[in-house]
Amino acid sequence: MISYEIRADDLTGPEIVRFLRDHLDYMYAVTPPESVHAFDLERLRAPGVTFWSAWADGELLGCGALHELDPRSGEIKSMRTAPAHRGKGIGSRILEHLIAVARQRGYVHLLLETGAMPEFAPARALYRRYGFEDRGAFADYREDPNSVYMEKRLQEKAVRDRGTRPSDDQS
Repeated sequence: MISYEIRADDLTGPEIVRFLRDHLDYMYAVTPPESVHAFDLERLRAPGVTFWSAWADGELLGCGALHELDPRSGEIKSMRTAPAHRGKGIGSRILEHLIAVARQRGYVHLLLETGAMPEFAPARALYRRYGFEDRGAFADYREDPNSVYMEKRLQEKAVRDRGTRPSDDQS
């Protein structure tokens, strides 16, 4: 197993800039343009978005971000593992990190959008292994046959204890 660290990233280093450019290029290569929802650098640097990258011996292995939708909900963005390191558990570790941060922040809902095409089957399988379930479009998304929307409920017991139930419009 590779020894690596996941750290907050300010998105200024040339490696991450290139990595995210490759990510966007791939999204546009396999997805119709109107269905690409990946954030560019400007949106990833916006307030409310926290970005992390995984590194080993100076090599960028992967990345992921949390976009706060509201104080109870976060969205996973820009999950990517370097092609040479896929299948080594790096995506799982990044996802575990994002879930842990979402819990620390007190989110009740952790949501995401990913592609419906075969190229995204490994990502959908990863999310399902971690308890994400399919759901309808959320936030500013619209139903799209090229997208799969998923949600993992966090802090469910605390919500029940307060006698409230989150509505879909708050997701």
